[in-house]
Amino acid sequence: MDAKATAAESFVREPAAGSTLNVLGITHIYKATGAETAGSFSLWGSVVPPGAATPLHTHAREDEAFYVLSGELVIEFEGDSAPHRIAPGGFFFGARGRRHAVRNVADKPARVLVFCAPSCGLDQMFAELDAATAAGMPEMAKVVAIAAKYGVTIEAPAA
Repeated sequence: MDAKATAAESFVREPAAGSTLNVLGITHIYKATGAETAGSFSLWGSVVPPGAATPLHTHAREDEAFYVLSGELVIEFEGDSAPHRIAPGGFFFGARGRRHAVRNVADKPARVLVFCAPSCGLDQMFAELDAATAAGMPEMAKVVAIAAKYGVTIEAPAA
């Protein structure tokens, strides 16, 4: 394989720049996509409103890491018996193959920097979820089906 054909180019993204997606009520502002990093990683900032949460889910293809910039998140993850409150400056590493969920239980938005490596399709999954959210919050069955296409298993809440 020709290394030059797959090498990423260096770039700068200004503070207000980057594509913005609404993923089930959580705003993602991309700073680097897998397409821009030749699949090495993706990086985005998230604004998590009060009460917003991700469902309990597992990534089969990538690791995910969260660095809290402001606000506070509660993280639940497989292998630990109790949820953890993550304050500004706190960090969570979500290993692939291990269930985790993130929620904002505070009364103000949380700002988080999220890193995933390698970049194996979450960018595309979030774009599909953004499109599905445009007409209102999609049914959980649709969310589960979209996620499954990208190696993410969502544990849907009981009906």
